[in-house]
Amino acid sequence: MQQNITISIIAPIYGVENYIVEFANSILSQSYPHIEFIFVNDGTKDRSIELLEELIAQKYEHLRPQIKIVHKANGGLPAARRTGLEHATGDYIYNVDSDDWLSEGSIAKIAAKIAESGADIVYFNYVKEYPTRSSVKKERAYGAGEQRLYVRNMYNHRSFGTLCNKCVRRALFTENDIAVPKYGYAEDCFVSTQIVGLAKSVAYLDEDIYHYRKGVATALTSQQRRKRKREYALNFIDLYQKYCNVPQEVNPVACIFDDILIQAGWYSIFYRLDLFKEYPWLAEAVRGAKIRGGGSDVPIVAQLLTKLVALFK
Repeated sequence: MQQNITISIIAPIYGVENYIVEFANSILSQSYPHIEFIFVNDGTKDRSIELLEELIAQKYEHLRPQIKIVHKANGGLPAARRTGLEHATGDYIYNVDSDDWLSEGSIAKIAAKIAESGADIVYFNYVKEYPTRSSVKKERAYGAGEQRLYVRNMYNHRSFGTLCNKCVRRALFTENDIAVPKYGYAEDCFVSTQIVGLAKSVAYLDEDIYHYRKGVATALTSQQRRKRKREYALNFIDLYQKYCNVPQEVNPVACIFDDILIQAGWYSIFYRLDLFKEYPWLAEAVRGAKIRGGGSDVPIVAQLLTKLVALFK
């Protein structure tokens, strides 16, 4: 298999001056030699970039040839990641957030799994880091040809749709028209379902690689929950519309079309989103969608109710 695999780590930076030193130390101190470090300054207004530059000068000057700091106007996380991708030259892309951190030696483990498997995507466990405890989130192993099952499980929250637990062959991004979401909620899952659906192979690395910083949990208000459900539904309706006419044999997300439609209809009813009015074609599409007996976030009774309501729209 391929040796000396280069991995481009893309890290958007905005408002992380309290975490940037810990984060940057965790990636710049990785033992694997073939890493391209791409820090995207997304117009941050704090001292994040200044602190990063100081750290590099003090401890990592020898890595300067491998480090890129790209400056851009603030445009949000998806735009910052796209900018990072435009500057990346590595064989694989690893998207991370600059308020989190990586385990010691993790990139070497990822590279070894890539070399062993030749997979388009290597995915792994991550750790939710709360103020007083840690919680390991273990993935499940998907065998050869199970990418569509992986896609369905990500969409239905039975696997992780995050990008931070996936190292992806760069060609999947550069050789395909990967759609980006209009709204911020579930943006990682929106991208992950496409790249996993396009991958010829995936490989599971049973290692706790990524540490995801969580704050103190706060209860969502009904208004916040409704906004999130609306953004989730609208993002994936857009994804459905982008791919609905693509032949199924080459369609990366056709396996979640029924889930998208039923869920959009159910959210419209349960959260009073009125998506049937917003998308006049939705009722007919819901009527034609298949009931999913298992692996769906919408219970069968709710699926049946959604189809019944759609008959009168």
